[in-house]
Amino acid sequence: MEHPAALAGTPVPWRSLARVLVIRPDNLGDVVMAGPALRALRRAAPRARLDLLAAPAGAAAAALLPEVDGVLTASVSWQKTGGEDVPVTDDLDLVERIRWGGYEAAVILTSFSQAPWPAAYLCRLAGVPVRVGMSKEFGGAGLTHWVPSPPDETHQVDRALYMLERAGVPPVEGRLRVRVPAEAARTARRLLGVVAGGRPAGDGHGDRRGDGRRRPCVLLLPGASCSARRYPADRFARVAGLLTAAGLRVVVAGTAGETPLVEATGAGVPGAVLLPGRFDVPVLAALIAAVDVVVCNNSGGAHLASAAGTPVVVLFAGTEQVEQYRPRFGPASILTVPTACAPCRQFACPFALGCLDIPPEQVASEALRLADERGGPWWRTPAGTRDAHRDG
Repeated sequence: MEHPAALAGTPVPWRSLARVLVIRPDNLGDVVMAGPALRALRRAAPRARLDLLAAPAGAAAAALLPEVDGVLTASVSWQKTGGEDVPVTDDLDLVERIRWGGYEAAVILTSFSQAPWPAAYLCRLAGVPVRVGMSKEFGGAGLTHWVPSPPDETHQVDRALYMLERAGVPPVEGRLRVRVPAEAARTARRLLGVVAGGRPAGDGHGDRRGDGRRRPCVLLLPGASCSARRYPADRFARVAGLLTAAGLRVVVAGTAGETPLVEATGAGVPGAVLLPGRFDVPVLAALIAAVDVVVCNNSGGAHLASAAGTPVVVLFAGTEQVEQYRPRFGPASILTVPTACAPCRQFACPFALGCLDIPPEQVASEALRLADERGGPWWRTPAGTRDAHRDG
């Protein structure tokens, strides 16, 4: 039975609101998955300014979401680990930033293992009159509109839409959508070494074979927000080699901080294009939209691929439940190994990453299958394919 305080307060006058703050201080993928919720809010509050409070990693995705009018970037205290020294003044400063925004409502988006209450109390101190959030536990006056959580396995997109619907926001279709700026698309084409129409750009990395047939391109993203989510770099390198041997053009990308991972993955692969720290998030989205298949960890790249409809192989660690994060809006293959400790939600695996003990040959095979389904096997020589699999 619901707590009597559930959904306390009068109905939210969404259509008359002028300023709304959406709080999702998580990673890139979490903000991308908040897109349908932002779309629903934009329809419910058409005259409101919608600002997003996000962590630095997630704030970078705001440029892809047309519903977002402004961003408050903050590394919030309630997302820090217990061992980190977080000055109380950080919270006080954030209260003032929220107060300065003059928000009439705050919508707090969380995963099933997060509580909305820290954000809710900061918004209460900042004078935000309407505070909407969802959790299993009751936390007092922090929220004016508290929604009890749906089942844990609910997908993150559906979870946010469920909460909003309970708070009076009409639902929208949950497909992920991003808007890639034209300049980002041009930069992506330049990084891939092709121009519009797919003709070689003269940099030695054209996307056509010697016989004129198109060479499909695979994008490998070996990074993730923590080591517990990363498929080992030496295995990623083996995947890159197998895909190159099968005739695919291999691109390996990552942030500047992921340069060692990018280099370890592609440095020994003939013809591989390495792009460490060479782009921002809009360009990453454009790269993902331009290639034939993506191979990545359970990270933002998987959700950008879902939004673009690009086939993706996701190496899914046991840190989370697959059903909460599964890409649903494009061809996807989820590879994981069930373990007794999953879901662990650890930043670093205390064991041997058994949940990612996936043979590189299986990863490459899934990437080739998805590329075949998208573009047909005509672009690969059968001999090359057999050799790639036999080497495994």
